[in-house]
Amino acid sequence: MSRSVLWDALSPIAARLAKPVREHEVMRITATINGKNPTQSAETARHEVLRWAQKRVGGALPGDAWVLQSFDYLSGGRNSIGIRIETDVSDIWALRADDPDKDVPGGVWTNEVIVGLMQNQLPRLSVRQLVSTSEDELNIVPAVPGFVQQVADRCGLSSGQYEIATKPWVIETEDEVQNLVDLLTDPARKLPVFVLTVPEDAADRQRPLLDPTSLARAIVGIGQVAVLPADLTWSLTNRLGRLRSVFSGAARAYLAGFSEDANPYAHRLILGEHLVGHSGSAPQGERWIRALAATEGIKRSTLGRDVLTFASIRQASYALNQTRLEKEGASESDRLAAASTRISDLEKQEEQTQAMLLYFHNEHSDAEERAETAEEQARASAFRIQQLTEELEALGGGAIVEQAPPSSWTDFCNWCDVQLAGRVVLSPQARRNLKTAEFEDVALAGRSLLWLASSCRNKRISGGEGSVGEEVIESGIRNAHCGSDQFDIMWQGQRYTADWHIKNGGNTRDPRRCMRIYYFWESNTQQIVVADMPNHRRTGAS
Repeated sequence: MSRSVLWDALSPIAARLAKPVREHEVMRITATINGKNPTQSAETARHEVLRWAQKRVGGALPGDAWVLQSFDYLSGGRNSIGIRIETDVSDIWALRADDPDKDVPGGVWTNEVIVGLMQNQLPRLSVRQLVSTSEDELNIVPAVPGFVQQVADRCGLSSGQYEIATKPWVIETEDEVQNLVDLLTDPARKLPVFVLTVPEDAADRQRPLLDPTSLARAIVGIGQVAVLPADLTWSLTNRLGRLRSVFSGAARAYLAGFSEDANPYAHRLILGEHLVGHSGSAPQGERWIRALAATEGIKRSTLGRDVLTFASIRQASYALNQTRLEKEGASESDRLAAASTRISDLEKQEEQTQAMLLYFHNEHSDAEERAETAEEQARASAFRIQQLTEELEALGGGAIVEQAPPSSWTDFCNWCDVQLAGRVVLSPQARRNLKTAEFEDVALAGRSLLWLASSCRNKRISGGEGSVGEEVIESGIRNAHCGSDQFDIMWQGQRYTADWHIKNGGNTRDPRRCMRIYYFWESNTQQIVVADMPNHRRTGAS
């Protein structure tokens, strides 16, 4: 019987069998536990976790649990296991607690909590939340387990140099807006910040469309919530620019790594219409925020380094127990029993690892497919934009009227992003230099970019590099090859060479009067990328 015929025969039977249960990782949390007395802080945090677990086990945890020693509590789906490992330099306490899903039959939630104390250091909190289910789609709204808030309230938690807030931060003054910008643009920040703005017509100046207190509780340890009144949103816009700001009742996710020249589309903007729930359901925007915070926590942490697994602690405990038995001269049967327990646990751990590898393989395949689709869509969109532009010019009998360049550098980046979209794009380096630009003729720089977006780009599309040469753009301004002044730049993960520039005449290097716009052609998206501007770069040749 051929393989396909055999599979056809077995398919009806397989369809009636129970679906395999898969374990999904929902979130990871890593934090430092504050307090003047590290030992006392660690003990307080462990008891807070135990009090939380006690409410879910359906019985009384054993006495060993409350003196923070290793224990097993087995209760049909509500199991709790505790491990304590103490050495001369470390004190590791770990808990794995299972809790059946109240809505999905067969679903089980698992929280792995580790409170570790190293010599001469503040204690560390490590949390993994997982869910086991046979459902094909994981349709959940992540929520941080309550013990995280309890530990934060009792001991205080921090992420890097920032305290983990359990309540929303309500911005009230211009100075606090600047503090918010400093937080958003700090490269050391690890947690995403979700800024909720208040609608302009709101009766309460401090009440956004989402409940900030409820949201802050749901994401404590994986994100921070800030509330920005309507009358202060202009201050944020003035500092970050319109494309990277948030206002009019909307919310925005500022992920770790955000900067004043960041890609605005990488930091999600959620409009007000998605922040209002319907028919008593949780608002769509709130579900997005909670899911994004949980996903970012997984993406930005590494198992075994930032977040420990319960299985690794248990294996370490078994290994130490075997070593202890050997030193104490235990009987062969006792040592064999300990080895068998360790091997059995390793086999279970191997099964879990294989299941997780399969899960990550599927996630990677999905991500690759999305990336390939996005690239194809970008290329198709660039082609379509060019096609429609040509059709509009043909129908109108002339070129599309461009909006005049701004008269100040403050509005320059936003003007470029809006007016030259799909044709000319500024690199992060160019954006940084424009913020401190001294070149006085802003309009001239703008007209030069308009030439890049129109005449230069059209020649690139129709004839390639050979069609662009030493061309006069306007009196005293010309396009030229960089020669020995060319330089390499990383753009979207690839290395390019900025080999052309627009320059004005004269030998001056005075930043107020000397203009240079360095650029290169990006063929995949058919855009001109401005690598640097508006002044002359210092190179080995100059």
